[in-house]
Amino acid sequence: MDLPHHGYRPTKTRARAPPPSADPLLFDDTSSSQPAMNSQGYYTPGYSMAAPIGGPQVDPAGNNLFADPMANAAMMYGSTLANQGKDMVNKEISRFMSMNKLKYFFAVDTRYVVKKLMLLMFPYTHQDWEVRYHRDTPMTPRHDVNAPDLYIPTMAFITYILLAGMALGIQQRFSPEVLGLCASTALVWIIIEVLVMLLSLYLLTVHTDLSTFDLLAYSGYKYVAMILTVLSGLLFGSDGYFVALAWSSCAIMFFIARSLKMKILSSLSTDSMGAGASAKPRLRLYITVATAAFQPFIIYWLTSHLVR
Repeated sequence: MDLPHHGYRPTKTRARAPPPSADPLLFDDTSSSQPAMNSQGYYTPGYSMAAPIGGPQVDPAGNNLFADPMANAAMMYGSTLANQGKDMVNKEISRFMSMNKLKYFFAVDTRYVVKKLMLLMFPYTHQDWEVRYHRDTPMTPRHDVNAPDLYIPTMAFITYILLAGMALGIQQRFSPEVLGLCASTALVWIIIEVLVMLLSLYLLTVHTDLSTFDLLAYSGYKYVAMILTVLSGLLFGSDGYFVALAWSSCAIMFFIARSLKMKILSSLSTDSMGAGASAKPRLRLYITVATAAFQPFIIYWLTSHLVR
């Protein structure tokens, strides 16, 4: 039977359309308040728990640098090179100086420093100048006041530079260039003095247990006398300067002569045989006296321009 065609619409099979894409305008954007989370999961391969608070380091493309094997290899190679460079530097330093031996000259305490300063300024009443040994090893400065140290010369050098800056400032002559020239001059003089001593001992074939650090310590004790001289000049004028210069110069000369005498002349018995042995005592005495007599000239040269 035929159906009426009035109002009849033939039905067609409709294809199911894909779900509409989420329009960002239809939802609230809450991504600005909280950092975006990794859509691939919480535990991403290569993620380091020790990463900084800001998250793992990524390159501009968004890849994790710690997950890149080339980056890890480069970091390991750089760390290896740094360790090799550090070992090489330590080895080169050890060729010229021993760190353990250098530590020996800084093994001091407050009691030693006070006693040493008193000995430098009042050496005339001191009787025993011999350095003590323990199992063929010299005792550290904190246990023997006669042992040379580098702590007092280092601190005295720094104090001298600060005092020189204050003296130049009081006289309205301060400038960084002048202060730098004063510091470099004082440092160069002590280096020249040590080199001359080493060369003299070598040319005269004087065998002694004096090391470069020992000579540097004995030469650096003059900075204590320089501090006393400059300070007296600032407080009491030129009269106080020359009085302090005379006293400190005589004290340093006496201290250097007695200390080097125990170091240089004590090893005379080992060189008593051979040609020219009779001249060696005089040569050693000349070296000792010349070193002691040279101290007042350096003290005057490095302090006279600071006091007017």
